[in-house]
This record gives sequence, C-alpha cells and structure tokens, in this order.
Amino acid sequence: MSIVLGPNQYGKAENRVVRITRDTARHEIVDLNVSTSLRGDFADAHVTGDQSKILPTDTQKNTAFIYAKKHGVSSPEDYALALAGRFLDAAPAATGARIEVEQYQWDRIPVGDTGHDHAFVRRGGDTRTTVVTVERPGHETTGERTTHVVSGLTDLVVLKSTGSEFKGYLKDEYTTLAETDDRILATSLVARWRHVGTDSDWNKSFESVRETLLEVFATTYSRALQETLHAMGQAVLERHSDIAEIRFSAPNKHHFLVDFSAFPDVENNGEVFIAADRPYGLIEATVLRDDVPAAPEAWLATPGFC
Repeated sequence: MSIVLGPNQYGKAENRVVRITRDTARHEIVDLNVSTSLRGDFADAHVTGDQSKILPTDTQKNTAFIYAKKHGVSSPEDYALALAGRFLDAAPAATGARIEVEQYQWDRIPVGDTGHDHAFVRRGGDTRTTVVTVERPGHETTGERTTHVVSGLTDLVVLKSTGSEFKGYLKDEYTTLAETDDRILATSLVARWRHVGTDSDWNKSFESVRETLLEVFATTYSRALQETLHAMGQAVLERHSDIAEIRFSAPNKHHFLVDFSAFPDVENNGEVFIAADRPYGLIEATVLRDDVPAAPEAWLATPGFC
C-alpha cells in the first residue's frame, strides 16, 4: 500500500474589491467578492514543503486589486477571464485557474431625477455570481486553453401566494402532510448557467436570464417546485442559444397555515401563515441541451448542485 496526494488547489478567498470609476463628476461603483485558486503540479509543496512552483496567495490578492485598477470591471465575467489568464501566465506549474466572483449591487441615492452623482445605497436581494475556469492542455505551458464561463445568481427570494398545488405524492405510515390545491410557493433560488463560448454581452445576458427566471416563476402554474424549475430552465435555454446548461438549487421556504381552531370567532381562509426556516425541502435540478458536450471541469469546487 502507498499513500499519495489527491486532488488539491490553493488560492486567496474573498478579496473584497471595490472599484470606483471617477473619470467624471458622476462616479460609478462596482463591489466584488473575489476568490482565486490554482490547481496543477503542486505536489512538492504538500509533500516536501518545496514552494518553488507556488505563486503566493498574497500575489493573487494583489493581482485582483491591480487588475481592477488597470483593466476596470466592465462585467464580473470579463474581469474573471482576465485574472484567470494572468495566473496561468504567472504560474507555469498550474494546469487550471478558477476565479469566483460575487457582485453586490448599489443604487444611487435618489436626489433629483437621476440620483446623486457619488452617493449610493446598498441594494438588498440577490447577488450576481461568476465562476471562470481556464485550463491549459495537459501540463504544457503553451497551446490552446480551454475556458468555461458560468454565470449565476444567489439568494433570489421569490414567492407566489397562489397558483401552486402539491398533491398525489407517495404516502406511507409516516406521512402526515395534507394534500393541497392552493399553497404558497417560495424559495431562495441559486441558479448558475454555463455559456457555450466566451464572446457575450455578459451584462445584457445576465439581466435577460434573471428576467426570464422571474417571469416564468410568476406565470407558470406549479404542481411542484421541480416542475417550476424545469420550466424556468427550459425558457432560459430556448431564449439563449449561447447557454449550454442551467443548474438550480432551490430550498423550499415553507409557509404553513396558522391553526385558529382554538379561536371559534376567527377564520383563517388562507390569509395568515407562519414562515418556517427549517427543516426545508431542497430541490436541485439541471436543465441542459443534449447536443452540447458536458464540461464537468467547469463545475469543480462549486458546491450546492447535484
């Protein structure tokens, strides 16, 4: 028997990069949380402590900030692509670079018709995400690289107060859940979608996908959250030929009707609910094109999906 080193990667997690564009009196703000990692031929660092092939995590941190200055942040995807390419150039032993970006949204504080030029308020709600993975062929330092871009969002909390049922499910001696023709359907959605290529208007694409997800959630009668997720994914792929697949992780945010039976003068006709945060059902699904090659390396180290 021998003991060997298995898969590994290293990097700098959660660099809080805030880029202010102040070329004019009207400023722009981009607020990012950037995590970088490299994987490749780093066995010596683990087994013998030899750091000669290691690009320090502190260098990765500095690069994240310098690239925000030198290249700006037109979109989290373009920024991540630039970083990934730089790290493969700087670390010959690396076979792949993974850049994960979360973008937090800010709105201008309402002043006048167009908002204040340089005062902002942090927007609540969902967070835009990007994961860029760049791989070089084998262990060579030259040759064509393989690039994957996965865009997405987290914490998109949505609710519909009717238009959803849940019935006809499997029952056994431990089943207590009552069937219903009318229930609240709510979730805090995580969605990530993989692009076919790297040439896209990332900002326009993101807004379109987000709009599609919301529209389909609102307008689709739901017999189950699974059905709703499939309809949302299908609509995204039908409207975006440049997206290969979309993956969902959707915790069911349960709302239970409050029992007013102890109060004979009070009726609860589907009006008052208790929102339960746990335990919760967790629904995960992938909707994909069957004519586009799979890319498992695009999803490495991205938890929360089946």
